[in-house]
Amino acid sequence: MNPWLNATVFALTLFVMLVGLVGVVIPIFPGVVVIWLAALGYGIINGFDPPGLLIFIFITIALIPGVTVDNVLMGAGARQGGASWISILGALVAGIIGTLLFPPVGGLIAAPLAVLLLEFQRVRHFGKAWVATRGLAVGWLLSVGAKFIIGSLMIGLWLIWALY
Repeated sequence: MNPWLNATVFALTLFVMLVGLVGVVIPIFPGVVVIWLAALGYGIINGFDPPGLLIFIFITIALIPGVTVDNVLMGAGARQGGASWISILGALVAGIIGTLLFPPVGGLIAAPLAVLLLEFQRVRHFGKAWVATRGLAVGWLLSVGAKFIIGSLMIGLWLIWALY
């Protein structure tokens, strides 16, 4: 491949990956999926030699926890705070709708608000509803950290592939 074209593909891939990494803080934005798609595009353009294919497989394996960790940690945090499964499901739906209607922060407001309101309706005690909401928020913060680490690992693996 032409050196300037190769440099352009490298720079564009890295840019898209960094956008994905920044995007991990936005609920519903598939930051790690964007990173994976950038690696896939890079492989399609440059070819999958055996070492590159092996690294892409590892990137794909890292994708699996990357796309599930937020739901698991947020749900676990809310559940540990005493939230019911219905409130957790309500937060998930509210987060999706909030993000779609008011991107990028709509989901950040809608999901915890849904837990607070649904739990308050269920237990009729603001303090207990607040504990469940705080659990959801702590789970979200932990998931952002986990997704950032996973996304960074995926980018690091790609850099090994691209620079090798």
